[in-house]
Amino acid sequence: MTASSLVDIENGSFDQICADFEWQIPDSLNVAELTCSRHADGSSKLALICESESGAQQHYSFDDIERLSDQLANAFRGWGIQRGDCVAVILPQRVETALVHIAAQKIGAVSLPLSILFGDDALRYRLHDSQSKLVVTNQQRVSLVNMLKNDLPLLMQVVCVNNEEPMAPESLSADADSKHQTGDQACFWTALANASNQLTQVQTHKDDAAFLLYTSGTTGPPKGALVPHRALIGNLTGFELSQNGFPQGNDCMYTPADWAWTGGLLDALLPAWYYGVPVVGYDAKKFDAEKTASLMSRHRVTCAFIPPTALKMMRAVPDLFERHKSSLRSVMSAGEAVGEELLYWGRKTLGFDINEMCGQTEHNYLMGNCSAIMAVKPGSMGKAYPGHRVAIMAPDGKLLPQKEQGEIVAHRDDPVHFLGYLNNPEATRKKYSGDWFHTGDVGYFDEDGYLWFVGRADDVISSAGYRIGPGEIEDCVMQHPSVLQVAAIGVPDPQGVRGDVVKLCIVTKSGIIPDTGLAGAIRDLVRDKLAAYEYPRIIEFFDALPMTTTGKVKRRELRQQHIDATDA
Repeated sequence: MTASSLVDIENGSFDQICADFEWQIPDSLNVAELTCSRHADGSSKLALICESESGAQQHYSFDDIERLSDQLANAFRGWGIQRGDCVAVILPQRVETALVHIAAQKIGAVSLPLSILFGDDALRYRLHDSQSKLVVTNQQRVSLVNMLKNDLPLLMQVVCVNNEEPMAPESLSADADSKHQTGDQACFWTALANASNQLTQVQTHKDDAAFLLYTSGTTGPPKGALVPHRALIGNLTGFELSQNGFPQGNDCMYTPADWAWTGGLLDALLPAWYYGVPVVGYDAKKFDAEKTASLMSRHRVTCAFIPPTALKMMRAVPDLFERHKSSLRSVMSAGEAVGEELLYWGRKTLGFDINEMCGQTEHNYLMGNCSAIMAVKPGSMGKAYPGHRVAIMAPDGKLLPQKEQGEIVAHRDDPVHFLGYLNNPEATRKKYSGDWFHTGDVGYFDEDGYLWFVGRADDVISSAGYRIGPGEIEDCVMQHPSVLQVAAIGVPDPQGVRGDVVKLCIVTKSGIIPDTGLAGAIRDLVRDKLAAYEYPRIIEFFDALPMTTTGKVKRRELRQQHIDATDA
């Protein structure tokens, strides 16, 4: 382990590390300094490898990122961006995306990552709610943003990244992309090349807002969570342990998770840069298991954050990691339950346990596994990472003992904890019982202190007096060789007896034709392996399940589809 690690996994058990750990966070803190400036020492240390789907690639050092972000920060100031203003970026995994975040932090602005997949309603809502002053996007989205400007009175400037392939850091010129300019938006690289590389950074406090991250909206309208500079430090104990000790020699980080989300930005890109470790950025239109395995092999990726949905797609490709030699030594996964089947696949295929992690936009990297120093219990979420306090709460606010099921809550006295929801103090207030933050997830601790996730509070199925979590059922069904994806939901009992009954929404693997025989086999599997009350009384096969852009199944949408079809 290196001196920069917050925990030392070589000299202690998981529980002992947690017991001994204390946060030491200075009042003056800035994400740009932590992730870039302190590594820009003239050594040309590699920071980022950017590759497009065509195979074109460029390498950027921390010195490059420092110089380019200084220029971009000066360009921001030239457009009137001041401390506290919101700067939005709508780009995939590109160097420009990273530069926007670093440049915004350097001048005390708040950066707002937005998915390239958002349509007009989603963008309008977030840009208006955030009061964004500037938007950086690409040719595919710039017309849409310009169309929305009439609804965004505070938006002062739209900046377009015109080049499709990665830009070489040494090839900048004042007319780098001006020949592609359309409309009245500024050209990213032209503006950057015309700006000074001499910058005086502002001094920020650890509690100043650094990012505005919108929730995925699975339980209501998206809310903008203000995340402070200290949250990066708060992520690090979990990041280190979920990667089985970080950094280690020759580490290289990659995630297919969009940098527009907490997972891609704060669980991969920026924590890796905190340690001076290079990151691979891949500008791809959609996830492709074959291309991803090849990418990780070519660039000798050692550590990755791969969401369960992507892992399932990789598992479905025969001999994937035999054909693409892997350098992986650790994989963290989060967003949906990993489950026993994926865990066993990882052990067999990759040679190590996938470390499941759990966190939220508002309170990230709370708990998880570190298979290097703790036994991984298949199906369990692991334990609270060092520096974080997690408990189980009853509806009356009482904290529950081990083995009793309730809502998972986290203590607000934590550097990773958010500042509150933008423009929504009432929604912020409702998230707390005293000093405990409500996650909206249901679970319980076993006798060894491991957390078992039951489901979202509104995903738990109440049937004939039983409370049924979808995760256990989904994990069981995934063991069937014909199943690619599954979501278990509760729908009204057609007989009006049980309240709700379990319905399975299933996507089969390629070449499998679903029929009553397959449905019967799946029902038998659940009945034999789980409990009679978890038996799925309704099974429907889908071509695809509705997903959020973060890869989570929209169970609420599936429930509504069922109700609408029943009422029709």
